[in-house]
Amino acid sequence: MSNQEETYNHQETILNVRSVLARHRLVEELVRKQNLVELQRLLDQLDANAIAQMLEVFSPDDRQIIWDLIADSHKEEILLAMSYDTRVELAADFKPRNRNMIIRVFDLHEGLLRQIPIETKEDLAHAKPIWIDLVMPEEEHLIWASEVFGVDLPNPSELTDLETSARFYVEDNGEVHLHSDFLLDRKSESRNVAVAFVLNKDTLFSVRGEELPVFRLQRLRARNESGYVSDAKGLLLDLYAADVEYSANALEDIYSELEFVGRQVFKSYMTDEEAAKILAAIAEEEDLNGRIRRNLLDTRRALSFLMRGKFLSEEQHEDVREILRDIESLDGHTSFLFNKINFQMDATVGFINVNQNKDIKRLTVMSLIFMPLNVLAGIGGMSEFSMMTTGIPWQIAYSSLCVGLVFVAWSTYVGVQFFERRKIKRIAIENQKILAR
Repeated sequence: MSNQEETYNHQETILNVRSVLARHRLVEELVRKQNLVELQRLLDQLDANAIAQMLEVFSPDDRQIIWDLIADSHKEEILLAMSYDTRVELAADFKPRNRNMIIRVFDLHEGLLRQIPIETKEDLAHAKPIWIDLVMPEEEHLIWASEVFGVDLPNPSELTDLETSARFYVEDNGEVHLHSDFLLDRKSESRNVAVAFVLNKDTLFSVRGEELPVFRLQRLRARNESGYVSDAKGLLLDLYAADVEYSANALEDIYSELEFVGRQVFKSYMTDEEAAKILAAIAEEEDLNGRIRRNLLDTRRALSFLMRGKFLSEEQHEDVREILRDIESLDGHTSFLFNKINFQMDATVGFINVNQNKDIKRLTVMSLIFMPLNVLAGIGGMSEFSMMTTGIPWQIAYSSLCVGLVFVAWSTYVGVQFFERRKIKRIAIENQKILAR
């Protein structure tokens, strides 16, 4: 009986695999034909795991086409079934489209983070949240939070102060305010996004102007892993730790990009057009590296403020020290990358200078060759030349002049090359004598 069950399970697994492959081929064919209506109808029939498996194997362009057709209500469930890299790529471009995604309210249920649907101010008043996350909030939502919880939340457009006193402070009623930068790294651009945190009793409030992959990934982890979140302060530290992890992944991408650029820089020859493209790529990586360094510095300041303020437990203090050690190690990588970027940029500029020197050398040789030719050609155009060649047919006279011009040009070129090789040989001999000493 056991063997029959194993055979049955094996056959069922084969059928499931074949079914997934068949759906994958069908989706791929629909994407290729751009039949979006039929594709969306098919996606509505598939479960989250099947869609996640297909998104993993598609190219980034096809993956984005499929992702845009998926309903927002199903996206988070699909993201849970994906690998980390694919999840980060898709989460970065996920925009909130309804009120529940503009003001997200979470509580703890059986050790897991659970989102509470909020449609009205009364819904918010009846909630007992551990985290309230506001993305591009309207003034109405900020007023709700102020009236229900008695907390003063800033507008995302006002999060621009650089002074520590304006970014990290404690109100008279015990509210802890932190304004931090979080990295947003996309293929098209990278920037730092300001986020305001307010710790009010046992609730964490976060306000920002756009969605960030770090926040989305933390929500997914807290919903999926029991005990991942225990209180609001721990949740805040997890967000900072995830931002450091996200920055580390961005640094790895910089290493990969610079390795690819380096193989082009160290070629034996490079055109000016190639050098211009390489300089643009290096400048982009330098900008991202600078943003990562600024982001790490800001995170260190926020964590230091929390430690000095004695807001954390001993276990949370140890977590902060671990995050600070990670930041310290990443600081070394950013410094190394700055040096590497400067070296590759200098090498690329050196190639441009070498190409310019070669062009100038060619022009100099050409001017040296044509200088005696100009003299002879001027003589040939004078009336005296006709007088000197009286009695000689003009075909022979001017043919002889042309041959003489070619001979003089060739002689000048050979002479220039001879003296150039002689100079190089002399320099090589002098270098050998210096090395022999």
